[in-house]
Amino acid sequence: MSELFDAVDALVASRSPLPPPTERRRLRQAHALTLDEVAAALGVRRATVGGWESGKAEPRPPEREAYARLLKQLATLYPAPQSTGAPQEDTGTAAPAAQAGPTGGAAEATATAEAEEPPAAPPAPVRHAAATQRPVPRAERTPQSSRRPTARKAAPANTPAPGGAYAHGPLLVLDADTERQVTGYGVGGLILDVPAKSLPALVEWTLTEARLGSEKLHGSGKDGDPLLVLTEAACERYGLPAALSEAERLAGRLPEGHKIIKQLERADWQLTKRGLGPWARIYRPAHGSRRQCVQLCIPSWRALDDRSWGHAAQLPPPELARVLGVYAARVMTPVGSTAVTGLQLMTALNPPTRASEPDADGRRHREHRPGSLGTEPVDPAPCEAIDGHPVLAHLPRFHVRGPDERLFEEAYDWARDLTDAECMQGHLVGLDVNLAFGAAANGAVVGLSSPPEHVTGPVFDPAVPGSWLVDLSHVDLSRVKVGKQWRDLDGGLLPSPFTPSGQRPTGPAWYATPTVAYAVELGYDVTPVEAWLRRESGRFLDGWYKRLRDAYVATMADLDVTEKLSPHQFLQAMDGYKSRDPELGIVVDAVKMTVKGGIGKLQEKARGGGWKPGQAWPALARPTWRPDIRATVISRARVNMHRKMLALAAATGRYPVAVLSDCAVYAADGPSPLDVLPYGADGKTVPGSFRLGVSPGMVKHEGTQSVLWGADVLEQLSADGHVANLARYIKTGEVTAKDTGK
Repeated sequence: MSELFDAVDALVASRSPLPPPTERRRLRQAHALTLDEVAAALGVRRATVGGWESGKAEPRPPEREAYARLLKQLATLYPAPQSTGAPQEDTGTAAPAAQAGPTGGAAEATATAEAEEPPAAPPAPVRHAAATQRPVPRAERTPQSSRRPTARKAAPANTPAPGGAYAHGPLLVLDADTERQVTGYGVGGLILDVPAKSLPALVEWTLTEARLGSEKLHGSGKDGDPLLVLTEAACERYGLPAALSEAERLAGRLPEGHKIIKQLERADWQLTKRGLGPWARIYRPAHGSRRQCVQLCIPSWRALDDRSWGHAAQLPPPELARVLGVYAARVMTPVGSTAVTGLQLMTALNPPTRASEPDADGRRHREHRPGSLGTEPVDPAPCEAIDGHPVLAHLPRFHVRGPDERLFEEAYDWARDLTDAECMQGHLVGLDVNLAFGAAANGAVVGLSSPPEHVTGPVFDPAVPGSWLVDLSHVDLSRVKVGKQWRDLDGGLLPSPFTPSGQRPTGPAWYATPTVAYAVELGYDVTPVEAWLRRESGRFLDGWYKRLRDAYVATMADLDVTEKLSPHQFLQAMDGYKSRDPELGIVVDAVKMTVKGGIGKLQEKARGGGWKPGQAWPALARPTWRPDIRATVISRARVNMHRKMLALAAATGRYPVAVLSDCAVYAADGPSPLDVLPYGADGKTVPGSFRLGVSPGMVKHEGTQSVLWGADVLEQLSADGHVANLARYIKTGEVTAKDTGK
């Protein structure tokens, strides 16, 4: 009989009465619950709860019973108020979400064309927030007829009190409906009504009422400016084109005489030199320490490059706000491409100046911060300068510098033919190093704000960063030290650690300190001819690495790929990990591109028309134009890769068949990385070699293809002594017509 009663109860519960959608929303907001919190409690997606509250969908068993129970308890706590004739507005959250995290943005005084830093601006209270927490100062400035109806309700006891300059987080994604009403979607499910009717008014509202921005990442840095992301509908609402014309796209901005730019000028707003493009900064000159600056991001103008952000530009506004909000919380508020953001993050975490001790009058002044790059650019040594740099203006126009004149520290691009034994194996397995350049930046000793010192006949010192002219052609990989023991290896199956091509050097060449130090580690003497050394040095990138490492590891953990997994568990967790939450998968890729792009920006080349070799270009005006730092990081990454391959070869006799940057390909009898890496029963592998795991410097499975596939690719693409790099195609196995030249 009890089973029958249970069945009847379940049947009744499956049809549990629910209040109307607007009441469901009111009850959730009254208890200061976000859509995310309700979704997590019921085991459904955030969008599903949003559909229940909008009336687009109805819950079904078994979630319906639990949802009805939640609403019934909330209705007891918060009875429906007496009707006032004004409908309650949909805000999507009961209280503004706490700021997603510090997102600093201290930029440099002299910035690149893509990352210029205008003066600073003041945050201020918001005009409209969620129903249970929305002070409405300045509301009287907007006519009542132009505002949506709102409901005012005292916040419950567990709702954070209104306050904080950045109470609504670092950014909003703005969208407009068919009635031209603009809605801003923020972090944590926050939804705000945006009253501004023009772009100048939008900037004003953002700085005076929206309570957007982020706390500085360093005590001597600057707070992050608010970011507004405009959808196509929002662009049209504010008089901007939904997409740039071909000419505008090539110029990277709207023309100077555009009506919107004139609107901004009439309202005394200014644009940086990059103008009104996919990423734009709108500002007024600072008054003291008060910044007045807003950052715009326009995805339909290709602000979110799909190489870094995947399909983020096609996401609905709430989901896009989530993606950018997670990135802002864990990295920083985007200020341009991931490369620009990576570069700006270096300065935000290690500002060039600080406040001095009080002088005789009790005033403080700006002074250089020890350990930073300072505020003035530093010319590179001639061997470190890229072609066209002003320090090379004396060279003949078409002069080609060789390794004895130029520092060639680049990532690996090396491959060889398969041996007969490898052809008999069934698979080619790719191993990819996590955040290889980030791991290489960790602990890197680099020059700081002083110019390099030229030395003739120096004694090599691995503790001094710089560039060394030295002959390493005598280093024989057939006999090297691995650890403290000399080992005999097949040196012809390993790439040279001293050149990006993996070919053995033939004479003196310029190398960064880590490369020369590795030659010493392998057991060989070195005798530099000359050097450019930087005596003032430090670990400038340590904080940068740590923040990006934490961002990567935390996001991977959200995707159920955690640290301290066994090799088998790790491979299982990595199988389809992005499909568990595609939005967080976008964040993972963006973090990885921030690392690569940030290092690349240290040697930004001239771009745009009008530049001639020997002339300076805008990037040279910033202290972070430092090709020597980039060379040090890439040198360490390449050496780290070689050290792992060497240790694996010494222990197992396995040699890579191709290496491309941070990916190495091995022949194996099985398709798994475990068929390449010799893990023991204790879960440990060869010390100093590749290890499976999520942490930077450890490796993941890049892809597996058959040896027959590899032989076919080598036959198609290898020509004139050039061997095709299988690491370039190992992930998908696809070889395009472009690759074959057809």
